[in-house]
Amino acid sequence: MKKILVANRGEIALRVMRSLREMGIATVAVYSEADRHAPHVRYADEAVCIGAAPSAQSYLQADRIISEALRLGVEGIHPGYGFLSENAEFSRKVTAAGLTFIGPRPDAIETMGSKLAAKAAAARYQIPMVPGTDKAIDSLEEAQAIAARTGFPLLIKASAGGGGKGMRIVERAEDLAEQMQRAISEAVAAFGDGSVFIERYVSSPRHIEIQVLADNHGNIVHLFERECSVQRRHQKVVEEAPSAILTPELRQAMGKSATDVARSCQYTGAGTVEFLVDENLNYYFLEMNTRLQVEHPVTELITGIDLVKEQVRIARNQALPFVQEDLSINGHAIELRVYAEDPTNQFLPDIGKLNTYRLPQGPGIRVDDGFEQGMNIPIYYDPMIAKLVVHAATRTEAIEK
Repeated sequence: MKKILVANRGEIALRVMRSLREMGIATVAVYSEADRHAPHVRYADEAVCIGAAPSAQSYLQADRIISEALRLGVEGIHPGYGFLSENAEFSRKVTAAGLTFIGPRPDAIETMGSKLAAKAAAARYQIPMVPGTDKAIDSLEEAQAIAARTGFPLLIKASAGGGGKGMRIVERAEDLAEQMQRAISEAVAAFGDGSVFIERYVSSPRHIEIQVLADNHGNIVHLFERECSVQRRHQKVVEEAPSAILTPELRQAMGKSATDVARSCQYTGAGTVEFLVDENLNYYFLEMNTRLQVEHPVTELITGIDLVKEQVRIARNQALPFVQEDLSINGHAIELRVYAEDPTNQFLPDIGKLNTYRLPQGPGIRVDDGFEQGMNIPIYYDPMIAKLVVHAATRTEAIEK
């Protein structure tokens, strides 16, 4: 691949293009009318407008993106995260058009995109699971029977869900019917799929995820963990690597489980396997994200590995240039997501002009962003302005930095 189209916007589009440029690969940016003057558009070697400001009329226009890629002689498409990155049909269409999708195969995206199918695949490798259902629930009687086995509190979750939608915590048996109906309604509205499953609610959990890389030759490694426990409205806000609570033995066990999850769906590329860890350091498989994560920079800083470059090499059918024993943790990294929000209104997303925007600088400081001073924050997209990432020898020094 000598020319790659990045089917995304903002900080992730810019971050991907920087690695592509270092690899000597030409880049094509796509943009909506709202992003005409965005930094990622100026940075790319070529740029093409794909529609109006709303995502559904631009960044989600799969056929338009593919036709522009073909017109411009592109050989590969990198989806970034969000938008079309976990869309199996988009992956299929890219491949059918004779282009390379820089990500996993469509069947792996589909398997891991359904929480129930993901659990079924992971169960074949005896990955620890939170006690609960292993199939969709469609009746209150079934839910009550499961509740009797697992006890309360319970968590009802949409199978196709994410971001906290279609999720309900049930503390008491008498609330089960109402909360189940609400979860199903939310799931239908958000995802067009009302299937839900029930599991025991893990109180005071830690959210630990493991980065994996898998090539087309059967090689799978993990690049250790990220802790993403600091969240708001089920969205991650602060991420760090490594986790302060994992022992070397637990890290090794979770790493093996993560690579087994990748093995269970014949995964290729970069992916993340997410786990819950309870107060007794028991861990449970949560889900797999079949794409690059927002928080991938902390892994890059502690391992020295550029995940985007590895994605491209894997898509070029190259074997991983390292084995598990070659990888080690160097220091500590922390990422904070910088959002456009209104602190007087429960920190809800906000819009407006970025009047003052000065980047911190210095050793061990990295900022991934897609904005500049004087730009407007549009209403149409995620409110994240930037990611501030720091790296230091120890966790204490990273926090200070």
